[in-house]
Amino acid sequence: MSRPARFRGVFPVVPTIFDPSGALDLDGQRRAVDFMIDAGSDGLCILANFSEQFALSDAERSQLAGCILDHVAGRVPVIVTTTHFSTRICAERSREAQAMGASMVMVMPPYHGATIRLPEAGIERFFHAVSDAIRIPVMIQDAPVSGTSLSAPLLARMAREIEQVSYFKIEVPMAAAKLRELIALGGDAVEGPWDGEEAITLMADLDAGATGAMTGAGFPDGIRAILDAHAAGDREDAAAAYARWLPLINHENRQCGAQAAKILMQEGGIIRCEAPRAPVVPVHPDTRAGLIEIARRLDPLVLRWAK
Repeated sequence: MSRPARFRGVFPVVPTIFDPSGALDLDGQRRAVDFMIDAGSDGLCILANFSEQFALSDAERSQLAGCILDHVAGRVPVIVTTTHFSTRICAERSREAQAMGASMVMVMPPYHGATIRLPEAGIERFFHAVSDAIRIPVMIQDAPVSGTSLSAPLLARMAREIEQVSYFKIEVPMAAAKLRELIALGGDAVEGPWDGEEAITLMADLDAGATGAMTGAGFPDGIRAILDAHAAGDREDAAAAYARWLPLINHENRQCGAQAAKILMQEGGIIRCEAPRAPVVPVHPDTRAGLIEIARRLDPLVLRWAK
């Protein structure tokens, strides 16, 4: 029997907001979350790579998760990234996220540095243990940053055999082809085949069967226009919306990366400080100016919400 998808649509990654000294700015964090919900996000993802999770202490991770989940207060579902190389620590993080009210956890396969990886059997044991620790879905993040090849047959097998593994964020080259293969092999066990990588391949991925998109946080309203039209069966409107927003998507993906959302949020007065946490270096002023120029042509809510 087919299992209906519990979660679909636009789930942008929430950036972590810092003050000029590099400390957490929780007031700015709450404003960023409020904007993202008002901009049409179907849900949110926190503590991901685009949240600069790698620059946070364990205490800060817990503080941010508690702050954001308390502030969201059930308005939209929240996915918490709990990735860690250690099976035990990943399971503990996942249990903590569930206890705080997370609707799902997102996890990358275990990796460390440039060379330490696991074989398929080890990856399967890892996700079995994480699944056994919780009662909410697990999204496997299939991204180049892990340096781990996750074949479609492996992902489909884990969807069929591991209880909570049911969502997949595919953000590797030729993602659409992989999504098609995953859906064909996994069938109903693949509850959520999702697009990633800031929606740079969104139209092809939707055509391949993606039902969700995990994007940057700066313009959920623009991404929502694409997904809503496609879900309604109006591919022409979806393609037109994709063509309209693609220059901004491209500039984020190829030029600004995780800093794009915070640049737009500061420009729009939502947050006071767009700075990444050191040692990350701010983008070049000309790159920043290019992002704002493209965004102003589109009139996204991020530039108007706080005014």
